[in-house]
Parts: sequence; structure tokens; C-alpha cells
Amino acid sequence: MSDYMPLEAILKILNRLPVKSLLRFRSVCKSWNSLISHPSFISSHLQASLSNNTPFLLLGCLKRDGLKYSLHYDNDGFGKLKQLQFPPRACVFGSCNGLICIQLYPYNDGLKFLLWNPSIQKYISLPQLSFSEAKGLNVGFGFDSRTNDYKLLIIGADEDHSWLQPYLFSLNGNCWKRVTTISTNYDFLFEMSMPFVNGAVHWLGYQKRNYGQYRHAILGFDLSTEEFFKINLPESLTGLLPVDLSIMKYGESSIAVSVEMLPVKLHELWVMKDYGVVESWTKLLSLQRIDRYAWIPRVLGFRKNGEVLLRVHKVEMASLDLNFLQFGASLCLNCRQVELHGVEVGTGLLSVYNYVESLVLLDKEVDVRCESDVNHLIYSSDSDESSGVA
Repeated sequence: MSDYMPLEAILKILNRLPVKSLLRFRSVCKSWNSLISHPSFISSHLQASLSNNTPFLLLGCLKRDGLKYSLHYDNDGFGKLKQLQFPPRACVFGSCNGLICIQLYPYNDGLKFLLWNPSIQKYISLPQLSFSEAKGLNVGFGFDSRTNDYKLLIIGADEDHSWLQPYLFSLNGNCWKRVTTISTNYDFLFEMSMPFVNGAVHWLGYQKRNYGQYRHAILGFDLSTEEFFKINLPESLTGLLPVDLSIMKYGESSIAVSVEMLPVKLHELWVMKDYGVVESWTKLLSLQRIDRYAWIPRVLGFRKNGEVLLRVHKVEMASLDLNFLQFGASLCLNCRQVELHGVEVGTGLLSVYNYVESLVLLDKEVDVRCESDVNHLIYSSDSDESSGVA
């Protein structure tokens, strides 16, 4: 085909095709296999997918039969693409460019992580990391665009909530290294996810002050510069308990903080309109229970189109178009702007991540023939893994 069509034209066509088609086209000839598996094409196809393709949401739900993860189209239909088959005792800690970061339990003999691309059925088992002194962990996963590298940050704390020296994994180097922290007197709670925004992972920190009061801030780690930083929260959030706050990604380039005050049955959503600008914090939404028997809506995250994802009526997922509301407006449970999706998430929804199909990892490591094989392959390879700390 290249004898009749310029390579540039072929690349433009292939960049528009879905992952499933490209995987089949690798068998056309050796040159196509080499082209589609090349890192430069994998990167250009990813950029095209992020710009043009229908996005997905990765939902994690704790149900009666265990922790379940599924991919849903982030469009009007909100239909399910597939139910993902994860290894037993596995938990998702992030999703970036089609890769899902999974931690495997138990980890008495070392932390076990996996980077898996379910679109192409390939995964990488990370070298095990000994971190036995940590009584809790925060895990942040993201992409360093400067070095074209995927990185994983592990932050631990001891029984006194004092920081332990963090570790950073580099996929390019396939090893862990210790990271020097900034001097900080902020403690932190252990969270299910650390949102990756603007090249950095983020989590909430707090300081205990006099009379049981708390001061909060967002702590961050830039994956390119490998430096820690701090972003202040609005003064109006001072005094809240650390468990009342949670952090999430807002749009493509900023962050939001959800405030859930159960004793007063109030849920607020604050967004940073301009990333890094403290003065741009805005209370976007206030959700309040309308009677003693109703369930207060809970903010779960944001869709690609900017709508807020909610859990309503205790177990259902819904969307709210903020264009119909003024900033800081209150919302009742029967508000017509709330659109139900027919998805039952239960009371134990753990995570909502943006997801895109990609070819990332196509040129690397282990091929999984079917989703059920991932269990055997992961655990059979554990005995061959060695610790890789630089």
C-alpha cells in the first residue's frame, strides 16, 4: 500500500482508527507491525485519541460480591463498554493514558504494583518494594511529558502520621528511587487516589491547631521536576475535620475539593478555576438533604463535558449540568437538572477515573491472551521479580 500512498497519509489514516482495528492491522505485514508498534506512533495515536475519540469512565464499586471495576462510555447513553476482570485482592490507584495502576494484596513481603492496559491486554509488573515501616500509603500515578515516562509516587506515614521518605518508580528506568521531601509540618490521611493534573499528583494535608481546629492545604509532587509544593485552600474551610474533605480532578487542568459534613447533612463542592491561583477558589455547588429520610447526593467526580457525577438515592449514578445552576446554588434531590444513568453503584463506590483507549505498552512486556489469564500470569511472575531500588 505504501507504494501507492505516501507514508504521511497512511499515518494520518491509522491515527484515526480505534485500537481494536490497529491490533488486527499489525498482521497485514511486517512493516505495518513495526509502524504500529513504534513508540512515536503509539504517542501520536494517543494524542489523536485524547482529542477526537469518545472518552470513557472507569468506575470502581464495592458490592456484595466484592470490588468491581467497569468501563462506561462518557456520552449521552453512558453505556457499559466492558466489565474488567481484575486479580483477587486488587485495587486501582490511578488511570493515565490508557494505563491502569493496580496494587495487589497482601503485601507482607513487599508492595506489588501492576501497570495494565486492558485495551491491548498487556501489563508490566513493577519490582517489589519493601516499605514495612509504613502504616498507611498514598499512591499517585501519572505521566512525565518531559521525558515521556510513566511514574508512580508512594508516600507513607508511620503510626504518629509522620512522613516517611517517599519512593518514586520510573517505567523508563524500571526501578524505584528514594525522593527527598520538603520540610513540612502537614500530616495527611490515606486516600484512594491522588489526582494527576498539570503534570503533578495531589493529595490533602492538614495541621492540627489549638482547640481541635484544623488548617488544610493541597500538597503536590511535580513528576517532571520531582519537587514537592503546596497550594492553600480557602480560609472558609479552616476548622473542618480532615475526614470531611476529599480531592478530585476538575476539567483537564485543575482540581476540586469536595466537602461532606455529615452531622449537618451538607455537601459542598469547591473548584480552583485557575490552577495555582488561590484567589480563584469558588464554591460551585451546595447539596443539602431536604428531609430526614432523604439521602444527600454525593459528588463523585466530573465528566469530560464538565457535568458533575453524583450518587443519588443512596445507590444510583446521575449527572448534573452546572450550566443550569448559578455558582453556590443549592440543589434538592428532585431537581430536574439531575439526569439518572441507570447505573447502580451502591454505597461503596470507591473511585471514578477518566479513561482513554490507547496503544501504550504495545512495545513492552507480557501479553495477556484473555482477561482471566492476568491472575495466573501476575502471580506466576512474582517469584521472578526482584526489588529494584536505585
